Amino acid sequence: MRPIPGDDPHALAIVRLGVDVPYEQAWSLQRWVHGKRAAGELPDTVLFLEHAPVYTAGRRTAPAERPSDGTPVVDVDRGGRLTWHGPGQLVAYPIAAVTDVVAFVCRLEETMIQVCADFGVSARRVSGRAGVWAIGDPALGLPDRQLGAVGIRVAGGVSMHGFALNCANDPRWFNRIAPCGLPDVGVSSLSAETGRRIVVEEVLPIAEKRLAEALGKEGFDLHEEDLLRR
Repeated sequence: MRPIPGDDPHALAIVRLGVDVPYEQAWSLQRWVHGKRAAGELPDTVLFLEHAPVYTAGRRTAPAERPSDGTPVVDVDRGGRLTWHGPGQLVAYPIAAVTDVVAFVCRLEETMIQVCADFGVSARRVSGRAGVWAIGDPALGLPDRQLGAVGIRVAGGVSMHGFALNCANDPRWFNRIAPCGLPDVGVSSLSAETGRRIVVEEVLPIAEKRLAEALGKEGFDLHEEDLLRR
C-alpha cells in the first residue's frame, strides 16, 4: 500500500465507493475523513460514488419545497436546498482544506463545466444560481436545464459535501420537487443533452482528472479499506 501523505499539500486521495451507497453511510464516512483531514492525518480526499435513491435538504430548504406526498427527505448540514441523488448520477465529496469558500465552489463548478465539455456538452454558470447549466431558448419555450448541483459545508477550514453531475439518471425523480428551490427551470443530463447513454463509469475517470486539475492537486487512487486503516 502506498503511504498516505497526510502533510502533502499537493496530494488528492481519490476513493471510489461504488454504487447504491446509502446516503447516511457516505455522510458518516465524510465526517470521519473530515476529522482526519482537519487533524492533518489525511491529505485532501475526494469520495466518488453513486447513491441509492435519496432526497436531501440543505440548510436553506423552505418547508414548501419539500415533497407533498410524504416522500422521505434527509436533512443535512450542507448549504443549498432540496435535491435528489441516485443511480446514474456521479457524486463527488471533496474533503479538502479551504481558505476561500467562493473560489472553492467555483472550482467545483469548473470541474463539471470541463467534464461536460469533454463529452461535447456546453455548460455554464448562471448568475444567482449554484451549479452548472445548459442554457435554454425562451423563443422555443426551452428552459435552462441544470446539469450539475453544488452544495458544501466548511468547518474548521475543511470542506464536506460537494457536487453531483447528472450522467444517465432518470429525470422523473425530480418531478416531486423544485430542484434547488428553482421551479422555473428544468433538469437534464449528459445523456439527454447528447442523445446517447453516458454512464457514470465512463464519466468517472475524466471527473477525477478534471477535479484534480481544478484544485491544483496530484490525484492518486486510494482503496476504501486502506483509507479506513489510517
